[in-house]
Amino acid sequence: MAFSRRVDYIRTVGPSQRVAVAVLIAGAAAAMASVFSQKYAAPPVPHPAQAAGAWQAFTTAPVIARDTFIRVLERAGLSAGERLAVVSAVRDCFDVRKLRPGTEMTLAWSRNGSLESLVYPVDADRRLHLSRNEHGFSARIVEVPSIIRTVVARGTIRGSLFASMERAGERPELAMQIADVFAWDLDFYTDPREGDEFEVLIEKKEYSNGQPPAYLRILAARYNNAGTLYEAFLFPGADGKPRYFSRDGRALQAAFLRSPLKFDARISSRFSLSRLHPVLKIRRPHFGTDYAAPAGAPVQAIASGVVTMAGYHGSAGNMITIRHANGYETQYLHLSRIFVRSGQRVEQGQQIGLVGSTGLSTGPHLDFRVRRNGSYVNFERLRPPRLDPLSPAEKQAFARQRDQFVAMLREGRNPSEVLTAGTHPPGKPLPRPAPTLHLHEPP
Repeated sequence: MAFSRRVDYIRTVGPSQRVAVAVLIAGAAAAMASVFSQKYAAPPVPHPAQAAGAWQAFTTAPVIARDTFIRVLERAGLSAGERLAVVSAVRDCFDVRKLRPGTEMTLAWSRNGSLESLVYPVDADRRLHLSRNEHGFSARIVEVPSIIRTVVARGTIRGSLFASMERAGERPELAMQIADVFAWDLDFYTDPREGDEFEVLIEKKEYSNGQPPAYLRILAARYNNAGTLYEAFLFPGADGKPRYFSRDGRALQAAFLRSPLKFDARISSRFSLSRLHPVLKIRRPHFGTDYAAPAGAPVQAIASGVVTMAGYHGSAGNMITIRHANGYETQYLHLSRIFVRSGQRVEQGQQIGLVGSTGLSTGPHLDFRVRRNGSYVNFERLRPPRLDPLSPAEKQAFARQRDQFVAMLREGRNPSEVLTAGTHPPGKPLPRPAPTLHLHEPP
């Protein structure tokens, strides 16, 4: 009603008066809009330090694939000058090219918005610490405080080895280490059975900052596979390098691993002199063993040797050929990626590529082949020789060490003191077992 009267009034006044009234109305509207925006508009986003309302605020900057140190700092909000100063200080103690995707930097800011410090996890045991000083920035590598304990883990296979390990109170990484220990006797694609039992004595590094513990060396392991007991005991051989031996002192390590893959694969096609080709639909020899593994699964060299071919090879797709001792040669076909080059020496168990479907292939798989003296052989029937056994004198020392490990497995506890990190680095001769044992029973 009031608005109608204002319109009627404007219509009755002259042109000059109409302009004056319109100006007054527009000014009033602008003033009201300003008040409204100040009262209800979203406030500006402050710097993290200002938002915290404290002397320091902390933010994190994730590291993604193909990131550089400069790029992470830029996303975190550092100026160009600060970025250069930080990288200059860090280079004295850390290779800035070695950022790991999936990690993150933690940055501390002052109230005025300047960087005060930065922490980056170099690895599980070390942290990069950078801090501001009167000259700019200084950086150093700091060791994460930790202790090493020897623990016993045991459980029963229900479903996968990974799930069974978690039920035993341990992480799936331990399953991978068990597979490595028995890699010459058990194929963990096909051999495990429901109800199998495992038991391991392992060094576990525990950190004071709350990060997950790390598994070091398995000292002893037992795996009951459908009634057949496999045992492994770590002991330094004649060359001082720790290896695994059976209860009677027989070396577990053989010339070849049982499989070019670790997990998540099944044999989809076996060695045959007459197989119906899935693509060509004709019968012809198949001189390999096909593993139907998912694309991207890691492929490992089954023995040490020299790469003689690494590249694309017709219907074989991306292919690697490795020459081994005693006239053996292995071939890895249809790979999605190749991590080695021709002429390079590789070690047993080294990752050399990824499963793919290149070449003449109907889906992701690894076609694995073995030749001896130029002729293809059936890998599944191959029984390569073991490494040399222990000497009589070594067997006596081994027996004492083995019996001590067996007692620790049986009792599930050890009265000796706890070892501090770095007391006996992996790969060195075994000391007298010392750390406290914790028993993890499956629920």
